[in-house]
Amino acid sequence: MRTLIAALVLSALSPLTWALDAADQQRLTTIQQRWAEIQYGLPEAQRTQAFEQLAGQANAITQARPQAAEAWIWSGIVTSSWAGAQGGLGALSKAKTAKADLERALALDPTALQGSAYTSLAALYDRVPGWPIGFGDADKAEQLLKQALQVNPTGIDSLYFWGDHLYRQKRYDQARDALQKALLAAPRPGRESADAGRRKEIERLLAEIAKQFN
Repeated sequence: MRTLIAALVLSALSPLTWALDAADQQRLTTIQQRWAEIQYGLPEAQRTQAFEQLAGQANAITQARPQAAEAWIWSGIVTSSWAGAQGGLGALSKAKTAKADLERALALDPTALQGSAYTSLAALYDRVPGWPIGFGDADKAEQLLKQALQVNPTGIDSLYFWGDHLYRQKRYDQARDALQKALLAAPRPGRESADAGRRKEIERLLAEIAKQFN
């Protein structure tokens, strides 16, 4: 399972952002910044423990603000990242917890953080093993990714995960197009590290796709 990421852009149009005061929003900003530090700055061997600590902080916000979709999204992202760092069947319970968090976010506000719950949940369905071991389902992932693109058609994350999904389905031409569009996504203020890391992932995947045409 690959580590997951979603955009932290609080939507001014969502009434559920009212559940977060300035201090809460700063706590979420700190979590997303720490997420990028762990994912793109720490050696792989150190990520599991670091994500475990961060998951505790994210969970604390969901307990304090249970009606805030943004809090559940970041709890799901961090927990799924923890699962990805751990790997193996032992991480499946964490993936299920992340799935529940993201589903809770969708029930509260599917447009929160520009539809990031759709993207993150789709990534889980794409990467978790299928039945009877896990809940992985490529068809479900595609459905969710299309919903994510309806909310955020030009976002670097929504386009990256759509391209990754198409690559997994061996739809290489479509995957290349989606990933090239992802590279054109507008920079996200305050998320420079995450954007830089994501662009490297996109470039690596484009290189893998290029091999399919040689």
